Amino acid sequence: MAYRFRNFLIGALLVTAGIAGGFILSNNLDLQAVLHAQESSLAAHSTIPESPFVSVASKVVPAVVSIEVKRRVSTGDDSGAYGDLFHKFFPDAPGNGSGNGSRRRSQEIPASGSGFIIDREGHILTNNHVVSNSSDITVRLSDHRTFKAKLLGHDPFTDIAMIKIEGRDLPVAELGNSDDMRVGDWAIAIGNPLGELEGSLTVGVISAKGRAGLNIGNEPGEGPGYQDFLQTDASINFGNSGGPLCNIKGQVIGINTAINPAGQGIGFAIPINIAGKLKDKLVLGGPIAHGFLGILPQEITPELAEGKGLKSTNGVLVNSVTPNTSATDAGIHQGDVITEFNNEKITSVGQFRRVVADAPVGQRVPLVLVRDGNQKDASVVLRARPEDKVAATPEVSSSKDWLGLKVDDISGATPRGAKGRKTRANNGNSDPDAVTAGVVVTDVAEGSPAEEAGIQEGDVIQEVNGASVASTADYGAVLKKLKGTRKPVVVLVNHQGFTQYVAVKPKS
Repeated sequence: MAYRFRNFLIGALLVTAGIAGGFILSNNLDLQAVLHAQESSLAAHSTIPESPFVSVASKVVPAVVSIEVKRRVSTGDDSGAYGDLFHKFFPDAPGNGSGNGSRRRSQEIPASGSGFIIDREGHILTNNHVVSNSSDITVRLSDHRTFKAKLLGHDPFTDIAMIKIEGRDLPVAELGNSDDMRVGDWAIAIGNPLGELEGSLTVGVISAKGRAGLNIGNEPGEGPGYQDFLQTDASINFGNSGGPLCNIKGQVIGINTAINPAGQGIGFAIPINIAGKLKDKLVLGGPIAHGFLGILPQEITPELAEGKGLKSTNGVLVNSVTPNTSATDAGIHQGDVITEFNNEKITSVGQFRRVVADAPVGQRVPLVLVRDGNQKDASVVLRARPEDKVAATPEVSSSKDWLGLKVDDISGATPRGAKGRKTRANNGNSDPDAVTAGVVVTDVAEGSPAEEAGIQEGDVIQEVNGASVASTADYGAVLKKLKGTRKPVVVLVNHQGFTQYVAVKPKS
C-alpha cells in the first residue's frame, strides 16, 4: 500500500513538473517572440526620416539659374548695383586704387546674380539690378547647359526684370502665393552666392512681412521705390540676388533682393505676387507705367497728429508738392493729410507709395484728405512716373519744446553754411539759389528745447501751424497767437535744402 502511494506521488510530481516545464518553455518562447518584435520595431524606427527640404531642393534647384553679366563702367567707379550685386574687381586696373594712373578709363567688368525659369518658353525672373545696363547676359543651368539670354523688360521701381533663353526641356519653378505666407513659416533661399556656389540652398523662416522704407542703395532713395519686402533669416549672400525664396511646398514666394551687411540673418525678398502683376508686361518688353502723384509724403508722429488736431497717426502728411503734377491738378496743398487713396485707408508712407504705384494711370481715382481739421473728398488723374528713383522721406526729429530760438529775415542774415550751397525748394526740385522765403534761425541755445527738437542754426522756418512765415514780423505775429499754448506746434523747417515738418511741444 505504501509502495503504491509512493509510486502515485512520484508520478504526480513528474506530471506537475512537466506542466510547469511546459509553462516555462512556453513563456520563454513568448518572451523571445516579444524581444524579436521589439528589436524589429527599433530597427524600423532607427531609420533617419528624410528632411522635407530634400523634396524642395529636387523640385526647385533645376529651375534656378546662374546669371553672368558684363557691364561697362569707368575704372575706379562704383558700378552702382546697390549693395547686393557681386563684383569681381581688377586690382591692377589703372585708376582703380592701385596708384598706376589717375586717368579714368572705360572697362567691361563681370558680375553675377541668380534667377529662375518660370515657363517652358524660357522666361526667367530676376532682379533689375542684376541685369540692368549689361552688354552681355549668360545663363547657366544646374545641368551645366549654357545659354545667351535676351533682356525683355525691366522695372527699376520694383527691381524686377525678365530675361529669356531659347532651349528645350527646360525645368520650371512653380510660383506660389506670397500673400498666404505667415511670420514663422519656413523659407528656403536658393541661388548662386558669391557668384561661384551654384544651387546653394539655405533654410530659415519668414521673419516679417511688409518691410518698407529701406535704404538699400548707395545713396538715399536709390533703392526700389516700391517696397513691400518679405524679411527672412534664411542666409542670403552676394550673388543670391534674383534667386527664388520658396515655401515648404517648393513654390516660389519671393525674389531674393537685398541683405543687411551690418547684421546676420536679415535678408529681404520681393513678394512673388508683385512680380505676378508685372510679368505679362515684362514679357512684352514695354515700359512699366506706375502711378505718380507728385508729392513727398511724410509719416505722422503722435506729436504731429496732436499738433494738427488729428485723431490718429494714420495717413501721410504732404511734405511738399511738385509743380505741374497730378497733385497740383487735384488741388493738393502742402500740409494736407491724405487719409484714403483709391478707396484704401492709408496707414504709412510705404503703403501709400504702393497704393499710388498700383493705381491705374490716366484714370480718375478718389482720395480723402484733411485740411485745417476738415475732411475733404477729392479725386485725381495719375500720370506715369517720370523717373525711377523716389525721393527719400526725411525722418522727423523728436520734438520737445518751442523755446531757445533767435531768428532774422533772410535778407538781413546769412545762415551759417548757407552761402553758396545748393538748396531744394518746397517742390522737391534742386535749386542752386538760396531759399528766399521764411526766417533764418540765427541762434539755438545750447541744451534748449529747440535744440532738442532738432532745429539748427542756419535752418529756415517757412511755416508755423499752417501759417506762412515770410518775415520776422510774420513769425512774431504767429508766436503771439500761440503764447501760452501747450499743444505741439507744427513747424515747416528747410534744412540744407530739404523741407521737413517738425512738431515742437511747449513745456508744461
